[in-house]
Amino acid sequence: MDRDICGIPIRLQLMKQYPQILIFLFLLAMVCKKEMNTQAQEVGLKIPKGFPLPNIPDNNPLTPSKIALGKRLFYDTILSIDSTIACGSCHKQEFAFADNKSISPGIEGKLGFRNVPSLANVAFVAHFNKDGGVPTLDFQALVPIEDDFEMGISIQDLAKRLNADSSYQSAFEYNFGDVASPFTITRALAAFQRTMISGNSKYDKVMRGEETFSTQEKRGYDLFTSEKANCSNCHSGFNFTNGEFMNNGLYLDYSKDTGRQRVTIDSADIGKFRVPSLRNVELTAPYMHDGSLASLEDVITHYKSGGQPHPNKSSTLRPIALNENETADLLIFLKTLTDTTFINNSDFR
Repeated sequence: MDRDICGIPIRLQLMKQYPQILIFLFLLAMVCKKEMNTQAQEVGLKIPKGFPLPNIPDNNPLTPSKIALGKRLFYDTILSIDSTIACGSCHKQEFAFADNKSISPGIEGKLGFRNVPSLANVAFVAHFNKDGGVPTLDFQALVPIEDDFEMGISIQDLAKRLNADSSYQSAFEYNFGDVASPFTITRALAAFQRTMISGNSKYDKVMRGEETFSTQEKRGYDLFTSEKANCSNCHSGFNFTNGEFMNNGLYLDYSKDTGRQRVTIDSADIGKFRVPSLRNVELTAPYMHDGSLASLEDVITHYKSGGQPHPNKSSTLRPIALNENETADLLIFLKTLTDTTFINNSDFR
């Protein structure tokens, strides 16, 4: 078994045989942490209390000018074949960089088959797309750019288009010492998206001791974390997700979208999707991988039912007996996860 320390794979057996390695690794980790903290400070990233340091690859360090380039690209319709669609066309700040449509239209109004995910805290996500088919944020932009139902342009053609613009050419040269390319385009976009950190909701302020829950919010929080509702079994940690791929019994038939199975080709993964973060969940309706549930009330009703008995449905899901008052309490708590600072941050516009 290996453990990754600052990008270096280390065998745990070796650590046991040579304890002095532990001292070296501890010092190495401290140096890495200091470097990441310094980098975060230099670009103005504010890491909320209780959050880990974001994963910033060695080959794509953050700089203010690179973030600015990524932001320009994010909102530029030049990224689509007919210059009508930008990343920001579907990932809208007022919806925590998600969208309020079940399926957001791409070029020529074309519709794909998945709901747009929020980009909040993508700096802390391990696998991208709802099926986990993309391993890093630095590759993720390739999917919507080249998808015929989204932006519909080859990344190579996009690079040529950007290099024909003298201001983009200068910006890429300055930030990467190179022209626009599949590597530099995706890295610039990832740099901007890594700054989209959301951690200043009422929930966060309560956890930091700055505010207190109302009586109803506290009841909802206690219910959320209780064995009865069992919400925090999947929506856990600082980002309210365990990061796993699970089948939540939404359907008996997933032939329209088999989820994780599209990546693994394993029938045991049919209907499994990445557990989403619940941060800003009040703003990201409609819900589920296909946007089929219109409201949070609909989502709670689904989980109260226990879901459809699909063979791959998670064993942790079972019917939940919540009365009207408990349902209302749970909804009120979920709304404490809304971060108005995040959706009004001018740095993202």
